Amino acid sequence: MRWTPAVLHRPHDGRVQCVLCPFRCSLKDGETGRCGVRRRTGDRLETATFASSVRHWDTVERKPLYHFRPGTPCLTLAAPGCTFACDYCINHRMSQYGREDSVPWDAEPVDPAEVVAEAAARAGCVAISYTEPSLALELTVALAESGAPHGVDVVWKSNGFLTPEAVALAARHVVAVNVDLKTLDERDHRELTGARPGPVLEALTGLREQGVWVEVSTPLIPGIAASPEQLRPVARALAALDPGIPWHLVRATPAHHRTGHAPTSVAALEAGVRTAREEGLRHVYVERALGAEGRATACPGCRSTVVERDIWALGTNTLASGRCPHCGTPVEGRW
Repeated sequence: MRWTPAVLHRPHDGRVQCVLCPFRCSLKDGETGRCGVRRRTGDRLETATFASSVRHWDTVERKPLYHFRPGTPCLTLAAPGCTFACDYCINHRMSQYGREDSVPWDAEPVDPAEVVAEAAARAGCVAISYTEPSLALELTVALAESGAPHGVDVVWKSNGFLTPEAVALAARHVVAVNVDLKTLDERDHRELTGARPGPVLEALTGLREQGVWVEVSTPLIPGIAASPEQLRPVARALAALDPGIPWHLVRATPAHHRTGHAPTSVAALEAGVRTAREEGLRHVYVERALGAEGRATACPGCRSTVVERDIWALGTNTLASGRCPHCGTPVEGRW
């Protein structure tokens, strides 16, 4: 493990306070924050996340980002660590480093110039996913600054648990992000993640206001966030923010501490789509369980299919400069 200087901290009552996430840990010398990957050394903060546990290619659709540069290849990295402790996390062997003793450090230092060169050679972007990318904000900044002259964007798959200070910095370097909004119920969100839901909604709103393309994912976890009654507050909040924001309903599969639980039923996913439509959301997606129709983008004007997708890949895109080829209606996105 290599510790490097971190951003977003300040003196606070004789300690050093991290202002990256809403926990705002105030640390004595030698202490590590709740995330397990940011620590105080002397009068400065250090991060262990200028590193990655994975390095592989996939497509932007897998993040999932459906309305951002369809079909773009993504060189994907994952710096260990997370600000949440989700009991269903399928990536807990990377994300829960520093929180669970059974999770070892398993990452290699990243050379931003090398990563950008590889991404540029395939006209791709760089994605930080699987773990919490905001903890790798220093790496994000370095990748974005190296990538800008080559047209290489940085995208995130994030839990959205960011302070306004972190949102402001991220918005200058991240072009698109898919944010998990698991539930707006305070008790259920704390049970799932160990954190409050309010900052997530505030962060995704702030990212949008500062020019980042934002899509939202919600895992439909039976008993907590799968019924129409449980999903409706989220759908209503998103529709109030922007009816055109893409909402991905994710089928939860048993993992981590929820091994043995039932996966989300197809009926629950279908009901979730109906709920979203009832609340006025125009672009609602289910990756696999509802077939190709669940992945397709319809024109908000004439309802013609304008983008078809395979699983984790683009099928056909008939949009002309972001507009429906049949009626000319613009479709929200960065096409």
